[in-house]
Amino acid sequence: MIQIVPVSGKQQLKAFIDFPHELYKHDQHYVPELFIAQRDLLSPGKHPFHNHSSLQLFLAYNNNKVVGRIAAILNNNHNVFNNTKDGFFGFFDCESDDAIAQALFTEAEKWLISKGVKTIIGPVNFSTNETCGMLVEGYDAPPVAMMSYNKAYYNTLVEGNGFSKKTDLIAYQISSESFNDKPLALMNLLAERLKHKNITLRKVNMKNFRKEVDGIRDVYNRAWDKNLGFVPMTNDEFDYLAKDLKLILDPDFCMVAEHDGKPIGFSLCIPDINQVLIKIKRGRLLPTGLFKLLTQRKKINGIRVIALGVLEEYRKLGIEAVFYGSIIQNGMKKNMKTAEASWILEDNFLMNKAIQNINGVPYKRYRIYEKQLNER
Repeated sequence: MIQIVPVSGKQQLKAFIDFPHELYKHDQHYVPELFIAQRDLLSPGKHPFHNHSSLQLFLAYNNNKVVGRIAAILNNNHNVFNNTKDGFFGFFDCESDDAIAQALFTEAEKWLISKGVKTIIGPVNFSTNETCGMLVEGYDAPPVAMMSYNKAYYNTLVEGNGFSKKTDLIAYQISSESFNDKPLALMNLLAERLKHKNITLRKVNMKNFRKEVDGIRDVYNRAWDKNLGFVPMTNDEFDYLAKDLKLILDPDFCMVAEHDGKPIGFSLCIPDINQVLIKIKRGRLLPTGLFKLLTQRKKINGIRVIALGVLEEYRKLGIEAVFYGSIIQNGMKKNMKTAEASWILEDNFLMNKAIQNINGVPYKRYRIYEKQLNER
């Protein structure tokens, strides 16, 4: 008999975080999340999301065995910014069983309806600023850093519970074999033109990281504000993310564009830390995971272009092309074999075209679903 239980207490939270490890234990492409990071993310008082919004975690049991999980998420900042009454589902993992999925979605929807929600969207783990999207194409390779992964049958379970496509997110792969001198030549030409407009590009200053974060946050919240489902990050949320990213950041892959010394754009790439995390059993840093993390980081040969944007009034000047040229140039110097640019909204034609122009190949597709809710 399937039983849905709201998560409460440390032991149930541990079971919630650990369930995917059992579900995917025979999947060679599964990358376990770090336990400590997931625990803090989901714990009020730890992650700043909980300062303005709320969620309820649910576990599905069958004969005292965990067989599924889901989070019902109410992001108040999203609803205020977008003038909506949306709720989200996230952290969805489930055995291949329609009855389990239906029971999980029923409980999540009931909780959201009780909060006045009219539409449920997902998978979204808090907002589109965090991990989101369900993999629908590209199961033949592990996910890169901070990207999601799921079994192919998940889409059937979600659609079987009345969800339909809201939008798709595309991940592009750029291989070292496709690198050529064209983007580099274009980069140098455009950089000279930009200088005449008092626009310069530079590497992020790690010695003045606090100031850099403030400038980048302002650009991020302004440059992405028209994207589907966007919600501005609070100062605390952005600082929390920046603190985590600083641990793995390579300044050669993080650049800032300035006009008369004022930030107007930035590009952020991170090493594909998943190449190491995939080897850390059950996401535990102790007793051996920390050693693997420290000793194998130098072997990482891929990056993820996690964000690249320019304020609207500075677009189409070539700043984006200079960013991409710099990424390619530094990637070649550091013997990077691959880069993933992700994720890109399928209808963001300008950005899709820019990546295709540097021989980016779409190789993974993620879907965000939605469903209208009726009071039960």
